[in-house]
Amino acid sequence: MRSDEIAIRAEGLGKAYTIGRGPRATTLAERLVKAARHSFTPDTGERFWALRDASFEIPVGQAVGIIGRNGAGKSTLLKLLSRITAPSTGWAELHGRVGSLIEVGTGFHPELTGRENVYLNGAILGMRRREVTQRFDEIVAFAGIERFLDTPVKRFSSGMYTRLAFAVAAHLDAEILVVDEVLAVGDQEFQRRCLGKMGEVANAGRTILFVSHSLHAISTLTSRTLVLEGGRIAFDGTTSAGLAFYRALQADGADSVHAYRAPAGRTGVHVAEGRVVTSIADGMHRHGEPFALSFTLDVPEPVSQLCFSVHIHDETDRAVNHFWIYGDGPAFRSATGRFEVRIDVPTYRLAMGRYTVAVWVTDRATHQIFEHLTNLCPFEVTMDGLARADYDWSPDHMVYAEDYTFRVTRI
Repeated sequence: MRSDEIAIRAEGLGKAYTIGRGPRATTLAERLVKAARHSFTPDTGERFWALRDASFEIPVGQAVGIIGRNGAGKSTLLKLLSRITAPSTGWAELHGRVGSLIEVGTGFHPELTGRENVYLNGAILGMRRREVTQRFDEIVAFAGIERFLDTPVKRFSSGMYTRLAFAVAAHLDAEILVVDEVLAVGDQEFQRRCLGKMGEVANAGRTILFVSHSLHAISTLTSRTLVLEGGRIAFDGTTSAGLAFYRALQADGADSVHAYRAPAGRTGVHVAEGRVVTSIADGMHRHGEPFALSFTLDVPEPVSQLCFSVHIHDETDRAVNHFWIYGDGPAFRSATGRFEVRIDVPTYRLAMGRYTVAVWVTDRATHQIFEHLTNLCPFEVTMDGLARADYDWSPDHMVYAEDYTFRVTRI
């Protein structure tokens, strides 16, 4: 590939920090104290590699996702590429102007107003004032901060800061857009607009580096994914394969977070176990495919009219689905013992996003609540592998599970 077709090239890129040495001496007195201490206690600071041996090339116009567990080195990589910090080893070259949204506060002068910072960022990118003016109204409208435009940004809330910073980075003429998980600061509606705008940027042929814990956003916006683990690039390939690799990495050597088990010693009528049965892998469901919920219910004492109810909650804690089983069937009628409750949804068309499960176990006759559990069995809905035309990005697009079956079995 010719050098003029490369937007980003990195070779042996690494960043090391020394931990355990305490603050740096800045005055003569501090230096004398530190020298005296060193004569009695050797300085044994540990060298910690936040990122090591990162080598890759990103062609012009490619959208690349970067995922990994906390502390894997994702943000460090973006800071090195954005020239916010210098590498300890290796080098990176970027061909084109870079718009970065990495940390709240990066790139803005706190004493300047929102208006002044828009023009300052344009000047940093090498744009003329009239070029920034042409885009100014669009930037302000996207950020939604018209009332505070002439207020120093040091008085902005983190959400206002983020909205303006993203609007500037996405609308000005940067050939490379670098975005970290800082989008999580915004509200749900703003996040949707940001993802939509990044989709437009990607379709316009600009290069995007996108760090996120939201796998559905990664699968929607990017065609290639880097998976970081322990400060190194553990995977570099297609996004679909990268997500599968990352899910396997998360599951390796650990109990699944997508299942529930009651605490030891739990007594009375209660849920002993629960899990979601998703279509792709543990905790990952493809929009429109079969889905199931499976629970083990302990009923050590007769209940006049047992009711088992399951709610699916979205990221805003809104209940988007409600499944329930009343105790008027022969399996539940005043019966005791252990039961398996299985709910099957042949075609589960949830909007893309992250979801959790809430469970109620009650007596409909007396209104007694035996158990109410929330935030169980988290799972994610993706469009990975489906054509974008099959999905409406509208936040109101939600096809509820109107057709489901349930089965109660004594075990």
